[in-house]
Amino acid sequence: MWISDFRVVLADRVIDRGSIRVEDGRIAEIVEGPVAGAAITGDGLLLMPGFVDMHGDMIEREVEPRPNVPMPLELGLRDLDRRLAVAGITTAYAAVSFSPSSTYGHLRSYEHTSAIIRALKSMGPQLLVDHRVHARFEITFPKALAVIEALIAEGAVDLISLTDHTPGQGQYRDLERHVDRIARDKGMSREEAAQSVAKRIEERTLPAEIMADTLQAISSACHAHGVALASHDDDTPAKVALMHDLGVAISEFPVTLEAAREARRMGLATAMGAPNALRGQSYSGNLSAREAHAEGVLDILASDYHPSAILPAILELAKTDKDGLAGATRLATLNPAKALGLDDRGEIALGKAADFVIADDAGIGHVRATLRAGAKIYSDGSILQQRAA
Repeated sequence: MWISDFRVVLADRVIDRGSIRVEDGRIAEIVEGPVAGAAITGDGLLLMPGFVDMHGDMIEREVEPRPNVPMPLELGLRDLDRRLAVAGITTAYAAVSFSPSSTYGHLRSYEHTSAIIRALKSMGPQLLVDHRVHARFEITFPKALAVIEALIAEGAVDLISLTDHTPGQGQYRDLERHVDRIARDKGMSREEAAQSVAKRIEERTLPAEIMADTLQAISSACHAHGVALASHDDDTPAKVALMHDLGVAISEFPVTLEAAREARRMGLATAMGAPNALRGQSYSGNLSAREAHAEGVLDILASDYHPSAILPAILELAKTDKDGLAGATRLATLNPAKALGLDDRGEIALGKAADFVIADDAGIGHVRATLRAGAKIYSDGSILQQRAA
């Protein structure tokens, strides 16, 4: 079928009026100008590659929309699937955690998280989006190592990120700011919040040899099974160097410009949140994605916690990107696909998957329709599909 008369966003440029022929779910031909008898006509709308989202935190909220109010996993996963399709995401890595003593408690227990992973994998053929698993491994919970190694061995995990949410480093390196936030969010006095933070630091502080052995074990498991490895909340060049030595390929959410620069110098792809880029600031006071982009050290945009932020974030960054809309679009398409080893998608090019986002760019932008392998998986009703030509 032909998809005609769009502003086609290629990896290096935008075709003002272009058309794409799709055969067997792949891109078979790209031409300039409209074609007659097309199945879908764009009338000048944007045609972008489907978004590849390496980190989405939404799954826990879908399966338990209120604290201690669990819903059937199938219902939550279907809701998430549709939410992602509406945002233009065609490949999604669900970020799940194994940290039972965290704020989220039972939602991140070994049993519950394993159940979510297996349910997502088993439901894959029924879902609209290509769902993959991003397991967040808290390195201060070494008991989770055996659980994650088993999931890796059975092929249930596609990406591992090494995380450490101990106060005093990474995302929470500013202890005073962190204590103030805990006091505000939990309705505690500042003294109570400080005691809570101190207890958490004590619980998560492990001997250096245990930490080193744990990191080496998870790294070896990932490399043995071809699972991509990322670091999380890198805050210093020294931490980036440690992650690099473990074979990490992606530095997600670096919290300082120095760390982001070092990651780029060492060949790691840097990933930051689309909400951060859209708002122009990190909600936790760390590195701004716009600043990283301006400094040339931003490679990937991820939904983080808000998938519909991806399109408007791309449009915002396109205003200052040296390659304009094509460059900003790469942040959520070709760049993550490359970093994750997905060489069959991420760009509008011959032979690649016909995963597309149809959008307008008025204001903050609007996803009109999403196609995966040439099939429409979402439409707001404004894009009419004619009989396939």
